[in-house]
Amino acid sequence: MFWTLTKILLFVATVIALAWGAGMVLDSGQTVGLRIFDMEFELGPMQAIIALVVVLLALWLVLKLFGLAVSVLRFMNGDETAIRRFLTRNREKRGLDALLYALIAQAEGDGKTAIAKAEKAHKLLNRPVMTSLLIAQSAEMKGNTDLAIEHYKALLSDNRSRFVGVQGLMRSKLEAGDKDKARALAAKALDMQPAHEPTQNMLLGLQTEAEDWDGARKTLLVKKSSGKLPRDIWRRRDAILALQQADALAAAGDLARGREAAIEANRLSPDLVPAAVAAAQALVAQGKGSYAARAIKKAWKVQPHPELAAAFASIEKDETPPQRLARFSKLLRMRPDDAETRLLKAELLIAAEDFPAARRALGDLYESAPTVRALTIMAAIERGEGADDAVVRGWLAKALTARRGPQWVCEKCQHVHATWQAICENCGAFDTLAWRDAPDSAGPSATQTELLPLIVGSLPKPAETHEDVVEGEVSEPEEESGPPSEKTA
Repeated sequence: MFWTLTKILLFVATVIALAWGAGMVLDSGQTVGLRIFDMEFELGPMQAIIALVVVLLALWLVLKLFGLAVSVLRFMNGDETAIRRFLTRNREKRGLDALLYALIAQAEGDGKTAIAKAEKAHKLLNRPVMTSLLIAQSAEMKGNTDLAIEHYKALLSDNRSRFVGVQGLMRSKLEAGDKDKARALAAKALDMQPAHEPTQNMLLGLQTEAEDWDGARKTLLVKKSSGKLPRDIWRRRDAILALQQADALAAAGDLARGREAAIEANRLSPDLVPAAVAAAQALVAQGKGSYAARAIKKAWKVQPHPELAAAFASIEKDETPPQRLARFSKLLRMRPDDAETRLLKAELLIAAEDFPAARRALGDLYESAPTVRALTIMAAIERGEGADDAVVRGWLAKALTARRGPQWVCEKCQHVHATWQAICENCGAFDTLAWRDAPDSAGPSATQTELLPLIVGSLPKPAETHEDVVEGEVSEPEEESGPPSEKTA
């Protein structure tokens, strides 16, 4: 408002000054003498001014005619656009100036000015791709979605700008919350430029969020083929997607294809614990127990894990504790010094009622790594060896405040998951869960893997005595932590 008023006042002041100056010139009575060759002219003030204007116009016209002549000569020499450039030079100059101001305003974050200058350039210049792109980006920055969509659609008509137009429309759909259309547009954009990594990542994220596992696997293959993903990482992530695909097929009732997808996931990444477990379950269902055991052993050799032990136990459900201990011996020899191996061996020996051997297998884990599971196993050993109730309760009391031990923890947000997930349920990140100690993990864990699992069986239940109170404190957690297959058995 202030600037508009200032411009009006300046205009009025200029008009007054010019009128006053013209009056002073007319009242002066002076004349101008002009001599051209042998002719002499005497001009009054107003006549002199008019003559000066006419001379300037004539000079301008001569220069224009000279420029036109030069353009015609260039056209005759093969420059087909010379005349058009001459005729539109001034218009193009104003359009380029407007374009420059639009770019500056956009860089400064002034969306309103950027749109106004870009629209002016759009009218003056015959460059629809350039100006439509600038208007669309400026409108997107200002939040004018309708204007941005209009000009992004205009970009679709030119092969040079179609990819940018599709991307702009995809962002507008994402902002509007229409993720299905955004996913379709991202897939179209990837077809145009398969090697464009941001589009690969965007499409992959949208597909995993929508649980389109088959589409996500295809996108992941495109990413690997374009050199944007190392082969080892591709195999692991493809295995994860195949595993999710197996779960989806099983939930839909297609058990046969679901089992094949689980086996493929294990083939792609043999050391991925959830894939090994799912493949073992699928192979057992197909009556291929030996292949299931082989899959578990390969994963165990890389990282011993309680879920692998549970899956290995479910291969033979009706064996006695000594038989189970003998069958597990090959597995235990692979990583004998690993904490998980020592804990598992102690549990198997407890089930076989060999408590001294269980104590030796456990070693000093209750001191060097006093987790809930290690301390609970010590309580079971003490109970099995006939220790006083106070000793057993002492170990259980320590277990209540001990660290939980390794859990599935998201490496990005540190969220603890009860079971493995392909996508973090807290931050939505893909393939970020790792089996490790969680920060501030005192107390019983959500997975309950620190308690005696059913894979080792149960302690024999004595007659109803006062000692049943202590026995119940040990055996009840054993039932809670067992795998579902054992509970149903």
